[in-house]
Amino acid sequence: RSYHHFLVCSLVSRKMSLKSERRGIHVDQSDLLCKKGCGYYGNPAWQGFCSKCWREEYHKARQKQIQEDWELAERLQREEEEAFASSQSSQGAQSLTFSKFEEKKTNEKTRKVTTVKKFFSASSRVGSKKEIQEAKAPSPSINRQTSIETDRVSKEFIEFLKTFHKTGQEIYKQTKLFLEGMHYKRDLSIEEQSECAQDFYHNVAERMQTRGKVPPERVEKIMDQIEKYIMTRLYKHVFCPETTDDEKKDLAIQKRIRALRWVTPQMLCVPVNEDIPEVSDMVVKAITDIIEMDSKRVPRDKLACITKCSKHIFNAIKITKNEPASADDFLPTLIYIVLKGNPPRLQSNIQYITRFCNPSRLMTGEDGYYFTNLCCAVAFIEKLDAQSLNLSQEDFDRYMSGQTSPRKQEAESWSPDACLGVKQMYKNLDLLSQLNERQERIMNEAKKLEKDLIDWTDGITREVQDIVEKYPLEIKPPNQPLAAIDSENIENDKLPPPLQPQVYAG
Repeated sequence: RSYHHFLVCSLVSRKMSLKSERRGIHVDQSDLLCKKGCGYYGNPAWQGFCSKCWREEYHKARQKQIQEDWELAERLQREEEEAFASSQSSQGAQSLTFSKFEEKKTNEKTRKVTTVKKFFSASSRVGSKKEIQEAKAPSPSINRQTSIETDRVSKEFIEFLKTFHKTGQEIYKQTKLFLEGMHYKRDLSIEEQSECAQDFYHNVAERMQTRGKVPPERVEKIMDQIEKYIMTRLYKHVFCPETTDDEKKDLAIQKRIRALRWVTPQMLCVPVNEDIPEVSDMVVKAITDIIEMDSKRVPRDKLACITKCSKHIFNAIKITKNEPASADDFLPTLIYIVLKGNPPRLQSNIQYITRFCNPSRLMTGEDGYYFTNLCCAVAFIEKLDAQSLNLSQEDFDRYMSGQTSPRKQEAESWSPDACLGVKQMYKNLDLLSQLNERQERIMNEAKKLEKDLIDWTDGITREVQDIVEKYPLEIKPPNQPLAAIDSENIENDKLPPPLQPQVYAG
């Protein structure tokens, strides 16, 4: 509790002096804590409430709905009885056969109304005695061949409970009964199954504290083992079920993160220098931890991955700044890690933790603090815009469309201790970016030239056609061959003979 108070105080006390630089990233107390003012951490999945307040609000709304449905069922039953009584009085005595038919009809309607009442009654969630007895019968699913991990967890759970003697036996009995009951509730919505799990956590913890007089620290350890045991068995049925849109949200956030791959640490004001080898190792470990979260089955183990990732982030900031990290530096760095890692099934993991984790872990402590920040980071990524990154809307749209990418760090700004390989890599990336821009310009100019040539050709063609239409070409037939020059002279016979060359001998 003192740790939680310290973190909250650090969030409230450190107001950012450069708010204009981080106006889209800064999160104050009201964004992290329950909006009801209880002092615990809130969660977007619980509409800003903590687990405790959300359950109270949910139960109020549910009781109100149950009461309305109960009143509706009673009103329908009264109307049926009144209609039946009026028909009986108006028609008088009926035949024996018809009376039996009406009696059967009335019993059928009463049975239907009673079923509706039972369905909407507050005790329907717990289940009737008959259902509990049926639940005691081993289900095919639970009796099937368990996996190696499930078998190992079961043995560890039994060995752990042996140290508690009678209390351990009672806990094991209640846990087995809960698992068998959950087998018959798979047709319920995931929210209703989550409520059953949360009710089980609450009831077991309360029973240990009131009846068993178990100290709070031991209760916490027992609850961790209970969660590990039941969620290892239920994981494949309640993680990302087909009845929800978790998978759709996973694909949406993955696509969003891929579209934001161009975001740089400078845009987010991330106080981490990856040129320092120790810092670079911390960043890699943080990314590995957040990705590894998807491989875990138990909500507590997934939370542990988030906690390890967050601690690596704090260490990276501390090494870079050479001073303890602040909460204002943590959130933008966490956003940067999520963008670089693009964890698989991110939304499904967040929803799974929210629905089936021991609520006390999400309300207080460092696990709850880091998980709440992760939820804030995902919400920020979903709503990230140009103003959040201090960019113009034009540049933001160009980066998002992939037309161009931000210019990398100039060579003159590198520190003397920076790695030569990293320098060369960024230099090559900058060169590739410039070549890409030149290629884009050349392609645009080439397309423009092609268009101009097509337009010029079309214009010349139209001009030629206009001239041809205006001055049509007439083709005359070929002339007759010319006759001899003297063919028309009728007096050719009177002409002297042509001169002939004479040869004279000298």
